[in-house]
Amino acid sequence: MPANTIRNVPAAEQSTAHRSQIDASGFVGRRHEISEVRRMLPKTRLLTLTGAGGVGKTRLARRVSEIVKRNYRDGVQLVELATVEDEELLAPTVAASLGLRDTTPDLVALLTEHLADKHMLLVLDNCEHLLNACARLVHRLLRGTSRLRILTTSRQSLGVYGEQVLPVPSLPIPKPGDSTRDIARRDSVRLFAERAATIRPGFLVNAANARAVARLARRLDGIPLAIELAAVQLRSTSVEDLVNELDERLEAPAGLAPSRLARHQTLRATMEWSFGLCSSGERRLWERLSMFPGGVDLETAEAVCPGQGLAREDVLDLMAGLVDKSILSGAEQHGSGMRYRMLETIRAYGRERLPSTDAEALRERYIDHYRRLAARVRVDRMEPDQIDRFRTLNLELPNVRVALDLCFGRPGDAPAGLEIASALWANWLVSGALSEGRHWLKRGLALGSGSSVTRVMGLWADGLLAIYQGDPAAAAAVRECSALARELGDEAALAFAVQISGIAALSEGDAAGGLALLEEALTRHRARGDVHAVGVTLYFTALFAALMSPDRAAAYGEELVRMCEERNALLFRTYALYALGMASWEQGDWRQTEARMREAAAFWSAVEDRWGLPQCLEVLAWTAEVRGRHERAARLLGAAHHLWETVASSPSQPGFAARSHQECAERARRALGPQAYMAAFRDGTRLGLSRTVAYALEEP
Repeated sequence: MPANTIRNVPAAEQSTAHRSQIDASGFVGRRHEISEVRRMLPKTRLLTLTGAGGVGKTRLARRVSEIVKRNYRDGVQLVELATVEDEELLAPTVAASLGLRDTTPDLVALLTEHLADKHMLLVLDNCEHLLNACARLVHRLLRGTSRLRILTTSRQSLGVYGEQVLPVPSLPIPKPGDSTRDIARRDSVRLFAERAATIRPGFLVNAANARAVARLARRLDGIPLAIELAAVQLRSTSVEDLVNELDERLEAPAGLAPSRLARHQTLRATMEWSFGLCSSGERRLWERLSMFPGGVDLETAEAVCPGQGLAREDVLDLMAGLVDKSILSGAEQHGSGMRYRMLETIRAYGRERLPSTDAEALRERYIDHYRRLAARVRVDRMEPDQIDRFRTLNLELPNVRVALDLCFGRPGDAPAGLEIASALWANWLVSGALSEGRHWLKRGLALGSGSSVTRVMGLWADGLLAIYQGDPAAAAAVRECSALARELGDEAALAFAVQISGIAALSEGDAAGGLALLEEALTRHRARGDVHAVGVTLYFTALFAALMSPDRAAAYGEELVRMCEERNALLFRTYALYALGMASWEQGDWRQTEARMREAAAFWSAVEDRWGLPQCLEVLAWTAEVRGRHERAARLLGAAHHLWETVASSPSQPGFAARSHQECAERARRALGPQAYMAAFRDGTRLGLSRTVAYALEEP
């Protein structure tokens, strides 16, 4: 079973935001570096682009990725690590980017197995803050694969055996005595001119301003981010005045070569200068928005950032000011509003400037906001906006991680963190982020052993995810959950404890005992009038009852479908259709089964639920075999097998599917012959996701 509404941003503000989209702007220069990366990549398994912050490592990696992607049969995958602040979340982040669902505790082994025969370029961007974890992961991946190549960006090398390092320099700067034409050709000047033209349409480097522009490029040592921050000041000053201000800011005589200054000092001085040009309100907002690694919408900024001298009604105008100064970029439309982001170097500077007196109050507002958000957009609620909730949570996940880290950084806030992590159980499950979910749940559970409903639900969520992972540790979590619920005597806690006990019993092979417990939990949830918990329990009950009593399973499934349709809960309804399809199969109605599985498969592919999709493909293979379409059955089994591998699972893990899977495979093999069967099966494994879905739905 497994967005909130964002207020409209004025059109003028959106236009300004659009103009400042740094990442969307043209790529300037780097011809030599691109050539070097292309030359080195075929000769090494690991290439690291190093350089100071703001020098353009990320853009170079992205540009090269676009150029070379046709050279890799299995493509190029970019993994952005700037928003990942906990090294234990490195492997889950890489897995998610590859479409893998972390249903196993040893996720690195799953990654290695998945990439073992892939001819792919994996790009890990911004490794410096996770350097040791990245080094360990890269080492294991390279040892366990044969054709994988890895490109990383970092402020320092990873130190892995065999690593090749390419330092990324600043952009070339004009030389003293260059002609106007030569000045205009230098990449640092080209970048400044391109950005300046977005501020002053028609801006060109000419004889009148060339010397000043050259001096500015030298003063900024050709650092791209520093150049872009300087260019936006042309709204209010001339190039000549701009370079004079920079001379004063960098505290160096005009004749001194700027290369004498360390690049990080140059960039820092430029950011301090940009910071100083902001109003006091803009400076406060810059500092506070640096708390959001995943970006922020206007509604959230207005909820979290005001206080300590910053009024809520001023946030909109202050954000517009930061967009105009290229501190924020409004590059992402979400819902009906704009989502604003900071480049990582700018965000790090803001975090450093945040006064401790402001940080404490901001911390409390931040935690409270994401605690409320997690409760408000729970995916396990039978509501019409389930899909929007799911997408909102995924978008906000980097910020939620910060809130969880803040909670678990102080024992007194641990219950709030456990509450957030538990509320996200369905999101962890549907997105396949089981390891990450358990990471946060275990941190919260380890910080306290008291008796509370919050702890019961934390144990419930951890137990459920552990069962899905096949982790024996699930038993201990389920036992403690049950004991604590009985001790508290809370009816809601007892109902959930009985439910998880039933799921655990079924996973251990006790079908009769598990089903009885699920039906008891269903009775308890009905008595409390908790329609959402009733829906979740109906799904598990219908699914697991199919083998023992298909008629009872169908009755539960039909009840759940009716509830979903009454409440327009589309995500719930798809899981209900799957459970109902399994009941139809056990009842011998393959036509009804096929119709339901096709409908579920279409929906699950649209929301990229790769946990549900292989289950649908599996059942569609069974119905094809019943219809005598043996080659189609074999091909669908192959396609399902490929997706099962991506979630580290198999048809035998949901025990109710094992028997039918085996019978289908054996009949198709007998009908086609071993050689033809394997040819069709292998063809299915190579279809790819979009072609697999089209084939399953029998679309062109």
